[in-house]
Amino acid sequence: MSQPKSPLRRDGFTFKQFFVAHDRCAMKVGTDGILLGAWAPVARVKRILDIGTGSGLLALMLAQRTADDVCIDAVELDPQAAQQAMENCQASPWRQRITLHTADIQSWAQQQTQRYELIVSNPPYYPQGVECATPERQQARYTTTLDHSALLHAAAQCITEEGFFCVVLPESEGAAFTQKALDMGWHQRLRTDIAETDSRLPHRVLLAFSPRAGERFSDRLTIRGPDQRYSDAYCGLTQAFYLFM
Repeated sequence: MSQPKSPLRRDGFTFKQFFVAHDRCAMKVGTDGILLGAWAPVARVKRILDIGTGSGLLALMLAQRTADDVCIDAVELDPQAAQQAMENCQASPWRQRITLHTADIQSWAQQQTQRYELIVSNPPYYPQGVECATPERQQARYTTTLDHSALLHAAAQCITEEGFFCVVLPESEGAAFTQKALDMGWHQRLRTDIAETDSRLPHRVLLAFSPRAGERFSDRLTIRGPDQRYSDAYCGLTQAFYLFM
């Protein structure tokens, strides 16, 4: 007789190999973070930095995608989110490979002597706007505590010469972020525009920059097909993580 399935927890998101609790985090697990965690290039990577880890989602996804000798540092300013991220990582199969740091990335980056082949961030998106329900959500959503220039500068302090710095942004913010990066000496290497369906304009963009110039690749990914089911491309990118794929 088969055993009954365990009920899915409601305080977070259950993936195939790990669970992310996010009830104490301002920003919840969402498609943006899942796209970035599945998309970021991990070939020949030995050290990864996750800036603004929140619930620890990106750190966990990248731990799943990389070998056992890859070390991941995850930095989070908000103490409650950092504590929850630490608990999520400790409950995962990769607890020995992920180190959480409760810190301001700008100060933390200045103290580091080692460099990272891959840096990822699902950063605050917008300039100050409508007041949020909590200070924590305002910090996570708006660039008042970490504007994009400061983020790019912190990443530049920590990356190897051939490393990649990857972000996910609203399409409306992507051009301005890219221009800031180019003005600071970064080189755009990868870009994927994300649209909900083929008939809609892209609403998100995945970007990868490097200190070193090289080939540039651009493409487009649609999340859903005409039947509103997940597209083959989206399934191909994320199927290692979603329970229903």
